[in-house]
Amino acid sequence: MDISVVIPLLNEEESLPELAAWIEKVMQENRFSYEIIFVDDGSTDSSWQVIGALREKNPCVKGIKFQRNYGKSAALNEAFRAAAGDVIITMDADLQDSPDEIPELFHMVNSDKYDLVSGWKKVRYDNTLTKNIPSKFFNAVTRKVSKIKLNDFNCGLKAYKKKVVKSIEVYGEMHRYIPVLAKWAGFKKIGEKVVEHRKRQYGVSKFGWDRFINGFLDLLSITFVGRFSKRPMHFFGVWGMLFFIIGFCSALYLALQKLISPDFSITNRPGFYISLTAIVIGVQLFMAGFISELLARNAPGRNSYLIEEKTGLE
Repeated sequence: MDISVVIPLLNEEESLPELAAWIEKVMQENRFSYEIIFVDDGSTDSSWQVIGALREKNPCVKGIKFQRNYGKSAALNEAFRAAAGDVIITMDADLQDSPDEIPELFHMVNSDKYDLVSGWKKVRYDNTLTKNIPSKFFNAVTRKVSKIKLNDFNCGLKAYKKKVVKSIEVYGEMHRYIPVLAKWAGFKKIGEKVVEHRKRQYGVSKFGWDRFINGFLDLLSITFVGRFSKRPMHFFGVWGMLFFIIGFCSALYLALQKLISPDFSITNRPGFYISLTAIVIGVQLFMAGFISELLARNAPGRNSYLIEEKTGLE
């Protein structure tokens, strides 16, 4: 199979027939063998019934329905497990991503040998205050931290080698940072393509202001996990050693003062309590490092989500 098109969705019943027909047209024109995997992330409208109807018309349409809303990262992670195409292309279900971009994205991965190609919505039709400005800020910070030269990390339209999606785990809210996950997994050839951004035709955005806070916290998390997930003692041990040395040296200084001057009162000195606190913090950080090492070596592989129903993927 040439292409798996992965589409996470939440309450997008109106856009799904048009999107599926558009993708089918592009695939037939380019003679691609393909599958479309819709992941219904706990929709409360008739999205799942629409997917079932599309499946009856086109056997290339497949679906996964979650029991409840788990989030976009969970939807992508589950679809990545099921995807069978040599190239996996993700896009949003709201018709703001154009399926006409698929052939070029496929070519960049299949022929130009990119591991991952991320879309760049250079011209956007979103609200400038709530989306464009925060997006530019987070993209700049992520570029600085990750050293990946992309302008739009969070663009839903991306293309991957099959090996990439089978090698990473997308959890929490990490869908924003899949290129970073891919880089930490060892995939270095990451490209970018300017893609069309279309105005939303149906429904409303499913993301609120909390995504700004979550995005920043996830960036810190992914930076830490990427560097220290397999060697947490390198982080906790360094800081533990630093605090312990500071506390020990301070306590040793006070003890020497007491030996030189017997009238010298140790317990009346703020430095005494600071040194004890530093020693305790140092020991605790060491213990956190040891426990983290044990967890890192015995951690389960992937998250599991409660799936209510599947179609076409049995």
